[in-house]
Parts: sequence; C-alpha cells; structure tokens
Amino acid sequence: MKAILAALVFLLSDLIPAQARDDGRYANSPLHAWFDHLASGNGRCCSFADGLSVQDVDWDTQDGKYRVRLFGQWIVVPDNAVVTEPNKFGPAVVWPYMNPKGVTQIRCFLPGAGT
Repeated sequence: MKAILAALVFLLSDLIPAQARDDGRYANSPLHAWFDHLASGNGRCCSFADGLSVQDVDWDTQDGKYRVRLFGQWIVVPDNAVVTEPNKFGPAVVWPYMNPKGVTQIRCFLPGAGT
C-alpha cells in the first residue's frame, strides 16, 4: 500500500506546482510573452512552463462544455477557466492544480487551434 501511495504522489506531483515560476526553459520562445499574459475568468494562467500540452484525444466537448482527460479521468472545465483568446500555440493547454481536498481542478484551459 505504501508503494502505491508513493507512486501516486510522484505521478501527481507535476500537477501541484509549489509556486508559479519561469525557470527559463521557454525564455527564447517567440510565444513566451503571449503565454505569460494569458488569462481566464480565474486570472492569469501563469507561463507555459506551468501548463500541460493536451493531445487532441485527451480533450473534447460534451453537453456544450469542454472536458480534459488527466491521469485517465475526464474533468469538466468550468466556464470561467476557459481562455477565450485565439490559440497561437496550436495544441490545447491546461493549467491544473490540486485543491486542499486533493481533487484536481482546472485554473485555465486553452482549447486547441481550429476550434
């Protein structure tokens, strides 16, 4: 049981940023400034370094709402988390976080280009 719990904590650790940070790996990206200014109804999304690129098969719409598959679970994107600015990057991007109860929430979701 301890091994399973340790593995789960390791897998989820990427979803729980200690704090928003830009460690410089995308500093030379032509989209760096654009990503840094993206926002949803929840506020700024942080940088691309804090988001996760989402493959087309891992996001869709259902009943008029976006949803994203993270760790094998479909999560409905709240309307206030949707970034309405056109996607200059291409693939969808999601900025998840873990709430105090350990439930994955979505701060921002940028739908893929062409939607």
